[in-house]
Amino acid sequence: MTSTKDAPKTLEELKEVLRYDNKVKVAGIDVDGVLRGKFMSKDKFLSAASSDGFGFCSVIFGWDIHDTVYSRELLISNRANGYRDILASIDISTYRRIPWENDVPFFLVSFLDPDTREPLVVDPRGILKITSDRAERMQRNCYAGVEYEYFNFKETPLSLAEKKFQNLTPLTPGMHGYSLLRTQLNNDYFHSIFDEASKFGVDIEGHHTETGPGVLETALAYTNALRMADNAILFKYLTKSIGMQHGVLPTFMAKPWGNLPGCSGHVHVSLRDKSGRNIFSVSDSELSTGRPGAANDDVKHLSEEAEHFLAGILDGIADVMPMVVPTINGFKRLVGGEAFWAPNAITYGYDSRAASIRIISPPSVPPAATRLEIRVPGADMNPYFALSAIFLLGLRGIEKKIKLSTPPMSKLTADDKKNGTIKMLPASLEAATQRMMRPESIAREENMFGDVFVEHFGGTREHEVKLWNEAVTNWEVERYIELA
Repeated sequence: MTSTKDAPKTLEELKEVLRYDNKVKVAGIDVDGVLRGKFMSKDKFLSAASSDGFGFCSVIFGWDIHDTVYSRELLISNRANGYRDILASIDISTYRRIPWENDVPFFLVSFLDPDTREPLVVDPRGILKITSDRAERMQRNCYAGVEYEYFNFKETPLSLAEKKFQNLTPLTPGMHGYSLLRTQLNNDYFHSIFDEASKFGVDIEGHHTETGPGVLETALAYTNALRMADNAILFKYLTKSIGMQHGVLPTFMAKPWGNLPGCSGHVHVSLRDKSGRNIFSVSDSELSTGRPGAANDDVKHLSEEAEHFLAGILDGIADVMPMVVPTINGFKRLVGGEAFWAPNAITYGYDSRAASIRIISPPSVPPAATRLEIRVPGADMNPYFALSAIFLLGLRGIEKKIKLSTPPMSKLTADDKKNGTIKMLPASLEAATQRMMRPESIAREENMFGDVFVEHFGGTREHEVKLWNEAVTNWEVERYIELA
């Protein structure tokens, strides 16, 4: 179900929902997964909701996460077009109220080209809608779940700046994964996340401590892919908002500390047919012995379509890595991350947390729960882009009937990385962006992201790389200033 529980379906229902309100909060999402929005008067909002939308400055696609204009002019928003307005189309199906802001009504928007009224391909919600539409043409619906790990600090934005982002105080000391005791130290904050999320229409399946000082992990309830991406982006918003009320600053940065585990953003995916059946599952008759013709034992409890979907991801994930791991820091989580179960190679395996793609199927779960867990993304991912990349690759695998060409983790040896049996993922954002932007990149294919998206998003990642290459880090100063 894409719509929220009480979402209006018509303009008249919308007016009734807002009957006692005088203002509305709206937001869209930029390429870095940052919510960009504002308050609107109810009258202005209703006028926009009854038409194609309202004008929104396109600069949110022309600057970076810190509002710095991109290093080179990009297609959507630039000096030549005067950073013109694009259309913000209100999605009334996303209606919810913000419980920590006096229940003010809130809606997400999608961005449209002002000339064609078509979804803006670089808009995160737009590209996931395009992806979902492609699946629907194949008589399939995309379903997903997201798990976030995040460090929490006894800090504020002001104290961060005053400390120059160093010597931060963790919410709790020590390593306490799945601890029932550690949450008692910050009980109100811990419970508020769960309780306010429920009120906000962001359903949580699991919520617990994870290994690391002040680290929490939250698994969001499985649902339609677009609703999942909305919930994922709004979960960050609510967690940071609740944190402010409790003097806590959560971070979804992928690798805050070099000597500690990073923060993952694991993604679970499956496809359903129009009746709601999970088409990744095998038939009842295949449960006891597995599917005949499966490539190996690890995939024998996946359907043939799911095997092609898996093969499609493995075939193309290296070409879409910036959509899955979008930051400089995200790759720090993967490089040398094997000690912390952060995969840096193109691998898969049944119930394997050491693999890039973990197969979750019978006998460990019921057939209806069959799915793939993509373990490459960090918590800093943009969930719309990550889900789009995963589903587009999987659908491509189904269409092309791509076969598994490598053995699962259970059949690999320590030497297989050296002899080339295991293919490695790009080790940096720079390498990943260069690979994505090659003329022959899978990302550029018509049924994938296409040239317009790749050129724009690739340009934003080149900007990140440029700023990183120009920066002088504390590590460099400490290592070289005296002895070089």
